[in-house]
Amino acid sequence: MSNRRSSRQSAGGVSRISDDQIIELVSKLRQLLPEIRNSRSDKKVEKKIKGLTTSPGAVSASKVLQETCNYIRSLHKEVDDLSDRLSQLLATIDADSAEAAIIRSLLM
Repeated sequence: MSNRRSSRQSAGGVSRISDDQIIELVSKLRQLLPEIRNSRSDKKVEKKIKGLTTSPGAVSASKVLQETCNYIRSLHKEVDDLSDRLSQLLATIDADSAEAAIIRSLLM
């Protein structure tokens, strides 16, 4: 079986992801990360994933995955912080005021 196939079957018949699919998914994740989005080319990531020699500074798949986890954690923290700020704001205004109506309309 070739590593280049779109999917492979393990002994148990479970479909496995191919190297090309991993490269594509890591590339998509890379584009979503502000820290490394424009820092290096996808070809360097592809070479790193396939275990080929790369130029210094290429972003490895493991680095992309770690940065993705860190970014998701930071987004969760930001959502929690904004939720707390919104709760505090709503607690300080009259529920029947124009400001409360605007906030409710923005949340719908």
